[in-house]
Amino acid sequence: MKLLRYFSIFKISFQQEFAYRLNFIMWRVRNMMQIFLVFFLWSSVFSDPSITLFGYDRARILTYVFGIMIVKAFVFSSRAVDVPGEISRGEFTNYLLKPIGHFKYWFTRDISSKALNLIFAFFEATVLFLILKPQFFFQSDPVYLLGFVLSVSIAIFIFFVIVFMVAAIPFWYPELSWAVQFLVIVIITEFLSGGLFPLDILPLGLQNFLYLTPFPYLIFQPLQVYLGKVTPMEMTSGLVVSLIWALLLWNLMKLIWQKGLIQYRAEGR
Repeated sequence: MKLLRYFSIFKISFQQEFAYRLNFIMWRVRNMMQIFLVFFLWSSVFSDPSITLFGYDRARILTYVFGIMIVKAFVFSSRAVDVPGEISRGEFTNYLLKPIGHFKYWFTRDISSKALNLIFAFFEATVLFLILKPQFFFQSDPVYLLGFVLSVSIAIFIFFVIVFMVAAIPFWYPELSWAVQFLVIVIITEFLSGGLFPLDILPLGLQNFLYLTPFPYLIFQPLQVYLGKVTPMEMTSGLVVSLIWALLLWNLMKLIWQKGLIQYRAEGR
């Protein structure tokens, strides 16, 4: 019965994605323009196919660029970004009165958003591939492919938890909901996750610092696994660390929300 309930939420949320066509189109256009810019940048750097820089050849760096589009469709597309606005407007009260898990509800909506974005991401990647005709690296090792799928799965959960941690800010500061969300989700997370460029082109000290945060495990680490730039042992340790981050952030997020609910005053209601 509960499974059918969440399946209904998935279907309704999927249909609602088409209600905000302009927002969806702008999100997809932004991603495509970003890929175009990054593609031509690295294509110029690796104009000579024999060049190898930062451990990348032309095929791997261009695969990383296209991989960003696919992985971001999985990880970064989210409906939970609407939660801060609902808290600020007092609409969050509606969920307190419904017999449904709030986090499960929004995670289900997130999955519906990811499904639609993934469909378009594959279509866009195919179109760009046919237009640009880049050299590509295709991973065929089943161990690395499994590691890639597991890495992306954990990344999806980590990002969901990060979004909900940021979403709790309006419990205390309703007027800061959009500004903080834009800073953390759109700027900091995308930059530090490797969503703009591979993190291993940065100085080693900065790389080591970033690996003390959960951000590299969102985009960079999964793509490193797909490209085979890590050993099986490094891949396993990366999965373990990302799983630890997922558990730590989940418990921290629940604590923040428990304290936030105490502060909730349902302004606007």
